[in-house]
Amino acid sequence: MTAPMYLELFDRNPFGTNCWLLGGDGDEAVVIDPGFDTDGIHERLRRSGRRPVAVLLTHAHLDHAGEAGMFAGDDVPVLIHGDDAVAYDDLERWNPGFENPLEPVKDLRTIEDGERVRLAGLSIEVHHTPGHTPGHCSFEVGTTLAAGDLVFAGSIGRSDFPNSSPEAMRRSLRWFLTLDDGVEVLPGHGPRTTVGRERASNPFLADLG
Repeated sequence: MTAPMYLELFDRNPFGTNCWLLGGDGDEAVVIDPGFDTDGIHERLRRSGRRPVAVLLTHAHLDHAGEAGMFAGDDVPVLIHGDDAVAYDDLERWNPGFENPLEPVKDLRTIEDGERVRLAGLSIEVHHTPGHTPGHCSFEVGTTLAAGDLVFAGSIGRSDFPNSSPEAMRRSLRWFLTLDDGVEVLPGHGPRTTVGRERASNPFLADLG
């Protein structure tokens, strides 16, 4: 499979955060970054004939992860890199630099760089792309990359929070530029783009090639 057979965007929230709904053949779905409006996301899935089997979090900022625990409830696991899982039990140590309330998660599981998870009929490769946060991850599904707050159309994620790292962000962006031009990018905010488009026109990537 080169791309998800089912792909929807849910972005009804005050931060303009993109929540991506993905799935292969069948009735299952993976939900990436359900930060807000749990009921609205569930309703969108029901209308599409899909049921969630897992939540993937690109990182633990509240606009991406705030209601993930509420959305997942008792039965759906929430997967996040260990360096951002810290935000759930020791916010002071994670140190985002702002209030970051997160709903508790019943089944919180950690993922690692290079891990491949099979969910909802999809093979999803985990890429640890720190910089925005210590445990930020991007998720590759065939020719599609859910990039979170790594790269946007014409911009990149911030790396000036207390727990950010500009150096790690540069390394992550250089990794992004190793991908094929045709890879479709599903960013954490704003419209879809491609690696090729960002390579050619994103001013924040100009001196990283």
